[in-house]
Amino acid sequence: KLDKAALLAEVISHVKELKNAATEISKGCNVPADVDGVRVEVDRDGMNDGSFTVKASLCCEDRPELLADLKQTLQAFRLKIVKAEISTLGGRVKMVFVMTCEGNGDDIERHLFVNSIHQALKSVMDRVSSPTDFSPRSSLSGKRRRISPFESSCSSS
Repeated sequence: KLDKAALLAEVISHVKELKNAATEISKGCNVPADVDGVRVEVDRDGMNDGSFTVKASLCCEDRPELLADLKQTLQAFRLKIVKAEISTLGGRVKMVFVMTCEGNGDDIERHLFVNSIHQALKSVMDRVSSPTDFSPRSSLSGKRRRISPFESSCSSS
C-alpha cells in the first residue's frame, strides 16, 4: 500500500508523461495558436545548384482576402510554393508554406531575404479588413433610397 506522498509523486509523474505525450503528438498537427505570429526560416540548403528551401508559417485571425494578399506578397519574391498546409479553428488560421528559392546568395543575403519575407508576411498579417467591405448596406449603396409618401419635409402647424 502506497502512502500519500508516494501516491502523489506517482500521479505527478504520470501527468508529466501525459503532457509530454500530448506535446509530441501535437507537433504533427497544424492547429492555429491563440496568438498572432510569423515565422520564416531557411529550412534546408539545396543541392549544388544554389537553391534553398524557405519555410514560412503565419498564424492570425482569418479574414476575407487573406489568401489573395498572401499570394500577391509571395509572388513578389518569386518563390515557388512546393507545399502548403492551411488549417482553421474558431476564426483563427494557421498557414505553413514550404517554398524554394533559386539563387546563389551567401548566408548574409539569405538572411536578408528571409527577413524581407518575414516583414512582408507580418504586414499581411497586420492588415485588417475594413468593416465597410463586408457591410450588407455597402452592396446597396448604388440604389436609390425609398421614401414613404407620408414623410414630409415641411411641417403643417
